[in-house]
Amino acid sequence: MEHPEPLEKAIAILRELDEESYLHMLHRKEPLPLLALAREHRLNHLSRCDATGVWHILITPNTSVDLAQLLETESVPA
Repeated sequence: MEHPEPLEKAIAILRELDEESYLHMLHRKEPLPLLALAREHRLNHLSRCDATGVWHILITPNTSVDLAQLLETESVPA
């Protein structure tokens, strides 16, 4: 997707999230505007670049979730 479509879609998803849900977004670069929005709204967020250069962005309204642990769990092949 081209700018601004990923940001618009992410914002729409964030509006619908409850405490049990989260957004996991894969991106070619770190989406700084989205992360700034998450900070502004005091959302729990994490951005990490993997060994292949793909950015993993996780955002949830639940501040007690360990997003780093969640990302590690998701990355383990079943």
